[in-house]
Amino acid sequence: RCCFYRSQTTEAMTWSENMDTLLANQAGLDAFRTFLKSEFSEENVEFWLACEDFKKTKNAEKIASKARMIYSEFIEADAPKEINIDFSTRDLISKNIAEPTLKCFDEAQKLIYSLMAKDSFPRFLKSEVYKKLVNSQQVPNHKKWLPFL
Repeated sequence: RCCFYRSQTTEAMTWSENMDTLLANQAGLDAFRTFLKSEFSEENVEFWLACEDFKKTKNAEKIASKARMIYSEFIEADAPKEINIDFSTRDLISKNIAEPTLKCFDEAQKLIYSLMAKDSFPRFLKSEVYKKLVNSQQVPNHKKWLPFL
């Protein structure tokens, strides 16, 4: 029986490949959120995550209640975590929120994803948060042991 490890350093380096790799990894997502909080823009990733969760909703009643929650938290004017989207996208969501579908936030989610990919993600890769993860010493508590036969 043999073992190998994949250090957090190696894992962190893979996040630079693209934003999807980063968002799909819990440690990467946590680091990205920490960075966004430091820039006061964590509402973007929170909205994106809320949309990902929303799209998995099966129950019609839950679709309506989750849609209203996302709308009141991120979309409506002066929402507590208002995202920066154009008027026409915001207006379209406002008109459709009474009878929401699983696709009602798709356009806004694409805009926010694009904003993060073009703006926040490149800055994250240059940030101290990311550099510390990549340059961290490979000490035992930074390793994940993955046994295989």
